[in-house]
Amino acid sequence: MPEKTSKLSGFYKLSLEERLKIVSEFAELTEEETDAISKQGLSLSQADLMIENVIGTMQIPLGVAANFLINGKDYIVPMALEEPSVVAAASNIAKLARIKGGFKAETTEPVMIGQIQLTGLLSDVAEAKEKILARKKELLELANAQDPMLVKFGGGARDLEIREVETPSEKMLVVHLLVDCRDAMGANAVNTMAETLAPVIEKETGGKVYLRIISNLAVHRLARASAVFDKDAMGGSDVVKGVVKAYEFSAADQFRATTYNKGIMNGIDAVVIATGNDFRATEAGAHSYASYGRKYTTLTKWWENEDGDLEGSIELPMAVGLVGGATKVHPTARACVKILGVKSASELAGIIVSVGMAQNLGALKALATEGIQRGHMGLHARNVAVMAGATGDMIDKVVKVMVSEKKVRLDRAKEVLEELQEK
Repeated sequence: MPEKTSKLSGFYKLSLEERLKIVSEFAELTEEETDAISKQGLSLSQADLMIENVIGTMQIPLGVAANFLINGKDYIVPMALEEPSVVAAASNIAKLARIKGGFKAETTEPVMIGQIQLTGLLSDVAEAKEKILARKKELLELANAQDPMLVKFGGGARDLEIREVETPSEKMLVVHLLVDCRDAMGANAVNTMAETLAPVIEKETGGKVYLRIISNLAVHRLARASAVFDKDAMGGSDVVKGVVKAYEFSAADQFRATTYNKGIMNGIDAVVIATGNDFRATEAGAHSYASYGRKYTTLTKWWENEDGDLEGSIELPMAVGLVGGATKVHPTARACVKILGVKSASELAGIIVSVGMAQNLGALKALATEGIQRGHMGLHARNVAVMAGATGDMIDKVVKVMVSEKKVRLDRAKEVLEELQEK
């Protein structure tokens, strides 16, 4: 049997059925798993168990990014999103990354923060802090007693940190419970532990606890990736310098950094959604981390190395899991996880940030050379042509005219379609 590889030349030229066959063989999907991807994977009865007041389901396109080599392993990466050019850009940059060995990814321990807000202290704040820390061992044991299964798998409450927070009405203490969540995102476990500790902390300090809940600014649960891109493969030193200048502008200007990071999240969110994880939590944590202890800035860095090649890195919180939630319930999400072949949440996090980095460079390279519109609008034009009523071969004919005229509009698409149909 030939060695599996994610390097799929001409993949986009294949029919939908041929692409699905290749991915199914790569991941050794069953017929049921293949159907979950290509058909309506989530039944109404399953959806009814996931959220309230269900009336139906809503699908978005599911594609795969090819060519990813991360820590020496080949990955085909499922991406669920509606925006054109994202999957193509990520795949193209992943192909360039292979020349210099692909992406290198790493993660910190999967530690999440549970916050316990302590107000109305009868004793002074410093004394209350001492009382809590004096019982830290007991509090951690109590927290771990709430989830013996997590402890069994090597996770559990690890430490307590206490912060003083000034508010308009008073100085509050915020207790941070640090919990190693292993392969879970961790919200349920952390929230349960925080709620259990709250009355004990109240009794010890004489204060009043209001909020006791997880934070999505997971500064202890970071994922990083880096890669080197050959200058010739990039298009020469001018392109390398253009990418670096685009990054430097973005890093220094909040208006640019916001859209810059949005581009990163185009790639990240698509994988998070495909695997059934919480993209809203990922978004919140990423943008908050972009301004953590500093002015809001970029989540990636790019520079020209001593060989003249382009080098880059990315770092952000990545609280994703493989157990619990939609990842285990949604049949399409389960199939996507199997396509990735990941064995841990940390491995998944490393893939996700690598995709985000690839998508970021794809956008920067386009901006530094031909401009973002050429590739993006070519794909967008297909949507417009379909909206105008084009079908089959007529879609590409309408697209060709609109792109050549640089008039990708619905009214022009209808005009072109009428003209072509009259011939």
